[in-house]
Amino acid sequence: MTGSTSSGALTSASLTVGDVVADRTVPLTRESLVRYAGASGDFNPIHYRDDVAAAVGLPGVLAHGMLTMGIAVESIVPWLGDSGRILEYGVRFTRPVVVDAEGGAKLQVVATIGAVSEAEARVDLTVTAAGVTVLGKAQVRVRLDG
Repeated sequence: MTGSTSSGALTSASLTVGDVVADRTVPLTRESLVRYAGASGDFNPIHYRDDVAAAVGLPGVLAHGMLTMGIAVESIVPWLGDSGRILEYGVRFTRPVVVDAEGGAKLQVVATIGAVSEAEARVDLTVTAAGVTVLGKAQVRVRLDG
């Protein structure tokens, strides 16, 4: 990884478009989904029951979209040093993350500097599971040091 980290100033001079600032793989299990359901209050059975997921035509139990989105953005927090630097975050949900009962799923997040101005940077997130992009146009605007 290149670019500044939480131990130094985060400035436009320290960043270059194309810098990879985070590269992380996060394992998801059915237990992860149950824990998230408890924290979020989203107990839709497609997130924990194979029979319900199959009955509505899904390929299997799916991770919550907001869980996927949260894991993706959290991946840059160690680099930022402070989540308060995040000014804006948006994604498009493009494919579901299927979480197998036995093998779970692996969510891969690669964060790359997409644009830099004097006060802000845009971080582009590539988020995949099983080799398929699951979040499209995942971008985070972050505040830089003056």
